[in-house]
Amino acid sequence: MRIVFFGTPAFAIPSFAGLLRSGHEVVSVVTQPDRKVGRHRVLTAPPVKELAVSKGIRVLQPEKMKDPMFLEELSRIQPDVIVVVAYGKILPPQILRLPPHGCINVHASLLPKYRGAAPIQWAIIRGEKETGITTMLMNEGLDTGDILLQESMDIRDDDTYESLSRRLSEVGAALLLKTMDQLETGKILPAPQSGTPTFAPPLMKEDGLIDWSKTAGEISDIVRGMYPWPGAYCLLAGERIKITKVRTAEGCGKAGRIESAGRELIVGTGNGLISILELQPEGKRVMDAGDFVQGRRLKAGISFDGR
Repeated sequence: MRIVFFGTPAFAIPSFAGLLRSGHEVVSVVTQPDRKVGRHRVLTAPPVKELAVSKGIRVLQPEKMKDPMFLEELSRIQPDVIVVVAYGKILPPQILRLPPHGCINVHASLLPKYRGAAPIQWAIIRGEKETGITTMLMNEGLDTGDILLQESMDIRDDDTYESLSRRLSEVGAALLLKTMDQLETGKILPAPQSGTPTFAPPLMKEDGLIDWSKTAGEISDIVRGMYPWPGAYCLLAGERIKITKVRTAEGCGKAGRIESAGRELIVGTGNGLISILELQPEGKRVMDAGDFVQGRRLKAGISFDGR
């Protein structure tokens, strides 16, 4: 089948690469415009664009989905199907109606759970033990289309957004190829979503501020779910400190107060203790908590600034 692939970040690469290796034809790629990133604001191409260019595939980067020239170009390409993997924009009806086999989305949750932009992060933040991949036929709703295939995956106790995203991207690629083959042969039967939906709205940097009144387990989930972006953080004497690795510990203490400052930085919570193992001071590199304690000469009894 003739495919137009919509995707932007690294999560989409395994699916894109899988399609390139398959018997299907990727005739064009649609991805987000190049953006300035990093401290030095270097103009950077999305990962999907880099792979497409290396393979000699035409790349389209519209600023707006309803751009008449872009819509005209898509229509001229005449794709049999559009595949969407972490593209980052909502497709308008004109595009959804274009391909005869519809628009297929690879979504990183077991729909209808975690509809929205950040399903992997929220699954970890909310303490879920299982997640997965859903391939679905897109409609005009937010991740409300009929389900094609699903595959579940356990969330490990030490999973971060980064590690879980990597594993899910590989599962998503395999499930996409299976979906495409069954779609082409007519062996797949779309099914309406069933169950109570939950939602995964976009995360902002401000969402990473740790509320020390939460339990140690909840704080651990927040740190893991927000690593590496947007990052969980706290304030120490007004300085923003990103927390990158923690473990829960037995015991009790006052929420937000440093109970022990040694090789680990042990902090009280609403229930239990959090041992900070790695952190990143503002404008500095990630470091072991022990090095941070020694460099700042921290003592027990100091409290992190609360909400």
